[in-house]
Amino acid sequence: MSSPGPLWEAVGLLAATLTTAAFVPQVWLSWRSGNLAGVSMGMYAALALGIVLWLLYGLALGSWPLILANAISLLLTLAMLGMAWRWRRRQRAARDDLPTG
Repeated sequence: MSSPGPLWEAVGLLAATLTTAAFVPQVWLSWRSGNLAGVSMGMYAALALGIVLWLLYGLALGSWPLILANAISLLLTLAMLGMAWRWRRRQRAARDDLPTG
């Protein structure tokens, strides 16, 4: 397979940077607010699997834009999943601690 050339590598790097950076505000907001009620764990789990596949594809091609963007995106996605899982556990524990009566 031939290399796409420096212009297309730059386009790929810019696209990868923008799509990866798009995750940062959501992760930051979720971290700061601590409210993850609207986060779909199923969506983020499917997204994580898709990102893993893109990462593997990037590794197979030796494409640094794909590798870097997907490695960072995977970390951000796993952070969201981890925060949502912890938030749901806390909500469940708080509900279980309520007196019944």
